[in-house]
Amino acid sequence: MALGALGLKCFRMVHPAFHNYLAASIRPVSEVTLKTVHERQHGHRQYVAYPAVPVRHFATKKAKAKGKGQSQTRVNINTALVEDIINLEEVNEDMKSVIEALKDNFNKTLNIRTSPGSLDQIAVVTADGKLALNQISQISMKSPQLILVNMASFPECTAAAIKAIRESGMNLNPEVEGTLIRVPIPQVTREHREMLVKLAKQNTNKAKDSLRKVRTNAVNKLKKSKDTVSEDTIRLIEKQISQMADDTVAELERHLAVKTKELLG
Repeated sequence: MALGALGLKCFRMVHPAFHNYLAASIRPVSEVTLKTVHERQHGHRQYVAYPAVPVRHFATKKAKAKGKGQSQTRVNINTALVEDIINLEEVNEDMKSVIEALKDNFNKTLNIRTSPGSLDQIAVVTADGKLALNQISQISMKSPQLILVNMASFPECTAAAIKAIRESGMNLNPEVEGTLIRVPIPQVTREHREMLVKLAKQNTNKAKDSLRKVRTNAVNKLKKSKDTVSEDTIRLIEKQISQMADDTVAELERHLAVKTKELLG
């Protein structure tokens, strides 16, 4: 009994640094924080992730079975803490803009009933580059079954405008009379609905391509700091960026699902 009490007393007298090491070793990855260390030798700030000593925890078969199918631990970095490395708020805004662009595209071009606004943003190839149809024409509704596109201001772009309308993916077959383009509105058939859904998927895939560019640019910018930032910190921030991109993809898919349901009726 005396030996046990002595051992307990000795353990309590262990240096506090050892206690700190034990505490850091058993912390889950989700609680890893970023700290700034000033290195006097190099005269710059060094960002490191703690705990510095990696500890591998081996899961039992029972634990693996229980955790199967569950999402991985999420990272939640304080953006202000890493703003000298990368502006995560700006990256987040760029990703949100991809979502807003897709929503705008859905609202303006993918509707059961084709309206003049649906034609506004159709890209027309001109001598001055690609221009939106509404920049080089006047678009109006002649009747519930017919849209008129007046090319009088840019007659030289009439042929290009007709080609762009035909290839817009909206199942439109324009007819021309001089500089006036008549666009009959297609009947709302099952085939027309399915064509719009196909177009919605194509636009969503384009949005994902734009998102990948945002993610790649952010990661490339992050890796430029590898000489002043620890590898653990870079990996942690990169995981945060990937997590943000995954969340954005899920949001894009959600908007696609809602639009698909709306189009199919």
